[in-house]
Amino acid sequence: MLDKVDDIELSKPMTCDALVRQMRRAGGFTGRLLAEAVDVLEQMVKDKRCVKFLSFPAAPVATGLRGVIRELVKQRLVDVIITTCGTLDHDLARCWGAYFHGSFQLNDKTLYRKGYHRLGNIILPRDSYGPLLEKHLQPLFEKIIPHGCRITSSLLAAKLGEHIQDESSILYWCWRKGVKVFIPGLTDGAVGSQLWLYWQRHKSIMIDPLGDEEELASIVFKAKRSGALMIGGGISKHHTLWWNQFRGGLDYAVYITTAVEYDGSLSGAEVREAISWGKVNVKAKQITVHGEATVILPLIVAALLERLDATSERCRVRSLCR
Repeated sequence: MLDKVDDIELSKPMTCDALVRQMRRAGGFTGRLLAEAVDVLEQMVKDKRCVKFLSFPAAPVATGLRGVIRELVKQRLVDVIITTCGTLDHDLARCWGAYFHGSFQLNDKTLYRKGYHRLGNIILPRDSYGPLLEKHLQPLFEKIIPHGCRITSSLLAAKLGEHIQDESSILYWCWRKGVKVFIPGLTDGAVGSQLWLYWQRHKSIMIDPLGDEEELASIVFKAKRSGALMIGGGISKHHTLWWNQFRGGLDYAVYITTAVEYDGSLSGAEVREAISWGKVNVKAKQITVHGEATVILPLIVAALLERLDATSERCRVRSLCR
């Protein structure tokens, strides 16, 4: 039986979830896919036997999307994060300094002469990035990386979160909530360069990427079910998919991307392509949403949180009525 396309009826006031539910019935291209993504994530987070992964590259952490990712961690809606070294860079730098609004059209030569980096339409004072991280990290490494120790990226992320003690930090909330953070490309960023610099003086320490893989293996092999919210592509997305193939693939998968698939890139590959590799289960609830994450993710997470709050309230009322 065919479902009729309904018009979106805007009313005042309207919650985010109410709008998203109308988008589901409206049949509007990406709008409908966004609404279906919320449905999949709702099922995923309510599945008590599901290990929930979140993957994303670093760039969103330089924007206000950092707060949305932080909220997912604070609400303990994810168990494992797989990301890039730049996430550590931006999360820490924004604890100790500030980033500012810019424009895609700014003159990059002028910015360079004035001491700014440009990340899309965000500008970073040079002194609020590399030099600032070096100032804080070198003495911090002396405290958290003992001489002669082996350290994994997940242990480093936890120690940084513990010592940062800043509630604006994703790493802080990951440490506080027990969310594991894995950085498979740990040396590809400013924090990685600072680790290299620290190693120059302390050659007895060892960064242990295989220790991370052992821990990931333990997580996926023990998982009864697994799901992932993947924002953007690259190594974060691939590492999430790669490890989940060893348990029969993800059971839930939501992917947000602006990339296209016709060039064969991983970032452009829709979730359904991963089924052919066994990285997503053939019976998985999965959806790819084409759109820019700073627009798409806040809508998805806001609607999801409203649904979960509503469910909790209904459960509370039923409990009181017994």
